[in-house]
This record gives sequence, structure tokens and C-alpha cells, in this order.
Amino acid sequence: MTVRYLDKAKTASVRSQIETFSMALDAYYLDCGFYPSQDQGLRSLWEKPNNEPVPQFWNGPYINKPVPKDPWGNDYVYTVPGTNGLPFSIRSLGADGREGGTGNDADIGSWE
Repeated sequence: MTVRYLDKAKTASVRSQIETFSMALDAYYLDCGFYPSQDQGLRSLWEKPNNEPVPQFWNGPYINKPVPKDPWGNDYVYTVPGTNGLPFSIRSLGADGREGGTGNDADIGSWE
């Protein structure tokens, strides 16, 4: 029973972190005029990128600590352009750390 609640907590944590990153990316966009490149990634929310395109008006950090791993210990996947015509996508690959899956192994994305 406890494991079920732990799994629910991890999923809720992922959704909350993705929402935080999404809001921070929008603030980045408002300051810089563009979203970070895929290569620059989410770390651009914590430290100013020094590779192209270098944002002249970066006013971060946009999050209050470096980008954490997801609750299963995997990196979040940041994609530009994003899914469904969105400017970016952020996703966790779930407990198994691989694309797809069901249950705890299912991906959790910013577009959902």
C-alpha cells in the first residue's frame, strides 16, 4: 500500500516540476525573446548559456536551484520545438528511464 502512495507522490512531483520549468521558460522567453535551444537545455534556467544563441537580456536564474533529476533519478528531456506544435516540450521518461511504457514506466510530458 505504501509503495502505491510513493508512486503517486513521484508522479505528482514530476508534474509540479514540469510546471515550474514551463513557467520559468516563459519568463526566460519574455526576457530573452526566445526559448533556450535544445543544446542549452533546462540548465539555461539556472545559469546563463555561453553557447549560441547567447541571450543578451538573460536575467536569471529563473529557478531557485539547479535543475534536479526526476524522482526516479533520470534527467528531464527538453525538446525544441515541442510536441503538438508547442515551442518546447519537457518530459520525464518515468521509472524505467525509457520512452513509452505504462503505469510507473509511462512518460509524463508538459503537453499533457
